Amino acid sequence: MSDGWTDRKRRSICNFLVNSPRGTVFLYSLDTSDISKTADKVFKMLDDVVEFVGEENVVQVVTDNAANFKAAGELLMQKREKLYWTPCAAHCIDLIFEDFEKNLKVHELTIKKGRKITTYIYGRSMLISLLKKFTKGRDLIRPGVTRFATAYLTLACLHELKASLLTMFSSEEWKTSKFGTSQEGRKVAHVVLDSRFWKNVSICLKAAAPLMVVLRLVDSDVKPAMGFIYEEMDCAKEKIRSNFNNIKKSYEEVWRIIDARWDNQLHRPLHAAAYFLNPHFHYEPNFRSDDGGEVKEGLYFCMRRMIPDMAERRKINLQIVEFHNARGLFGMEDAKECRKELNPGEWWDMFGDGTPELKRFAIRILSLTCSSSGCERNWSSFEMVHTKRRNRLHQKKMNDLVYVMYNSKLKSRQIRKTIALPFDDIESDDEWIAEETDDVVEIDQVEGENDSENVHLDGATTDPILDALDLDNITFENNEDAQAQHSSEEELDDDDDGDDDAIIRGLED
Repeated sequence: MSDGWTDRKRRSICNFLVNSPRGTVFLYSLDTSDISKTADKVFKMLDDVVEFVGEENVVQVVTDNAANFKAAGELLMQKREKLYWTPCAAHCIDLIFEDFEKNLKVHELTIKKGRKITTYIYGRSMLISLLKKFTKGRDLIRPGVTRFATAYLTLACLHELKASLLTMFSSEEWKTSKFGTSQEGRKVAHVVLDSRFWKNVSICLKAAAPLMVVLRLVDSDVKPAMGFIYEEMDCAKEKIRSNFNNIKKSYEEVWRIIDARWDNQLHRPLHAAAYFLNPHFHYEPNFRSDDGGEVKEGLYFCMRRMIPDMAERRKINLQIVEFHNARGLFGMEDAKECRKELNPGEWWDMFGDGTPELKRFAIRILSLTCSSSGCERNWSSFEMVHTKRRNRLHQKKMNDLVYVMYNSKLKSRQIRKTIALPFDDIESDDEWIAEETDDVVEIDQVEGENDSENVHLDGATTDPILDALDLDNITFENNEDAQAQHSSEEELDDDDDGDDDAIIRGLED
């Protein structure tokens, strides 16, 4: 897995990690500031990593979705004929969120108004105290695994704390405070007390919440996501349609945006093959093995690429029949009971002994990650190394420090059998906070023994808010029909930003 970022010294850093059924390990980082970002250069960088790890050990290389990485990935697949390049699923979903905000006016202006609420409150310490009094200590800001996910996660928090916010901005404490009597404060209160704003928050979440569930899946270490993303993306679309009462003109633009990213970037043979081999879905009545030939085409494409030996493929074809018909160990009562209890790779390890070639093939695919977001989890470690200008650590020493720091945290996590990182290890998005302190870490802190105490790893994903919010069961008041929704969107203008003529077009025909 690889991911690029820019440190505080404006250096371009590319992190490389290795993911396997036993967990994720930080490999090394490269300072790419002086390296041309052409596809050829990126290809050389990725190819060197594959060579370092050993081509026989690599099933896929996951990077972000930038055009140069896509071109480099295709070059890599041409040279390394048994492996796959796949784009990061978390990045793809983030781009969908970005497209929502860019192309759907109701999303753009509702997010802007939500940001106005949070920046106003979090820029004033007295208001933060007042907020926590009414919300019983809960915050509005929730840093997400991606920038645009942060926007929708914060809207979800606003939605969940709607009653507390309405009470706060209607209270005498607010009305008699210096903020409640100020012009800016009255504008913010007007937004919070405007029912049209909350209707549009619901409209945004009807589209975004099902995708945040998928984001939680692909960013989770609980189970490898490869066997689930194919089905979960379809489920997300169906949930969106249901959220809009199956009224096509209300959801069709949302679907179009999703399909433009999913079909062009993330719909890969590996995902279809993993869906076919996943016992969680394979024996269900609605299993789509002949979904336009797409699923089986993906399966056999992967077989030809990963298993060039025709004799071995012939064995696997015969063994697929055994798996499909649940014969042998696959038909045991224990195997049936565990189809949805075990991770797919573990299930194959337990019950696939009668089909050894298929077992190995299935485990290699079903143990794969879909996201390179794990690469981002050691950013805080790098920040501690690079914080002070007087810190002149060379690249090698920096790599050694981060290698030890990050992998020691991973090891600790594996020992405790827990998985998620806390808010402290996720960069907050300062677009949603008016004033953010810049914690300065001295170099002696980096070299001290207490650094491991900065990380407490528990939960179910690398994004705690995705666990804290019940994204599967967000409720929406007054589930309006399409005409009512469209009317609500048209009523909310962007008056807080001085544009009295800005009208929310919403989800147009």
